[in-house]
Amino acid sequence: MKTTGNTVFISGGSAGIGLAIAKKLTAEGNRIIINGRNEERLQNALQQLDNAVAIQGDLSIEADRLRIAEDLKNNHPDVNIIINNAGAAFTYLLNETQNAHEKAAVEMNTNYFSVIHFTELLLPHLLQKTDSAVVNISSIAVFGSHKMLPTYGATKAALHSYTQALRQTYEDRENIQIYEVYPPLVNTDFSAEIGGANGIPASEVADEFFLALEKNQFDVPVGDTKQFFAKELA
Repeated sequence: MKTTGNTVFISGGSAGIGLAIAKKLTAEGNRIIINGRNEERLQNALQQLDNAVAIQGDLSIEADRLRIAEDLKNNHPDVNIIINNAGAAFTYLLNETQNAHEKAAVEMNTNYFSVIHFTELLLPHLLQKTDSAVVNISSIAVFGSHKMLPTYGATKAALHSYTQALRQTYEDRENIQIYEVYPPLVNTDFSAEIGGANGIPASEVADEFFLALEKNQFDVPVGDTKQFFAKELA
């Protein structure tokens, strides 16, 4: 995959991993379109980026997904990479809540169903490009749950399964590549409640992803996640 001259859409791009990837890619000569729910945070992020614009919206809402997809196709027709990074997670204990199913529904909608739909909306556009990619940001949680995130891991495992199927579906198409990035605990506001301050910097995720683009390495384990891949290769 080429690493410069792309037009890249990043959901959840106003902070954390999404913003770190935006910084890395814009520094390497790519045009960036960041998305997030909060307009103020988006504008603050834009001040840290060159050659970037923002589209406000909540991709967990169907009407926003439809609007943003049309905006990209009509107003940013050069977009050739989408990075599905926006996510939701609740920290709680199963023996201390009576609404785990409600929390799980929100997580599954944001982390799985919305990604499938948004990708589906953009795939016909991406398939017209000579060089394109879909990038799904999953998690070390693909390989095991944590009691403080009892339903989050299942949503990322579902995303992992979908990503593998999507990759297999288009493996014979040379003009589209399907990537999956597996961050461990990362020091972001998103992970603050589960000890994120002890995690790796978001820039490390961005650096690993960029190297993977250079090498056409479709599975991108980062940090502690590499141990799971090492076991598979042993």
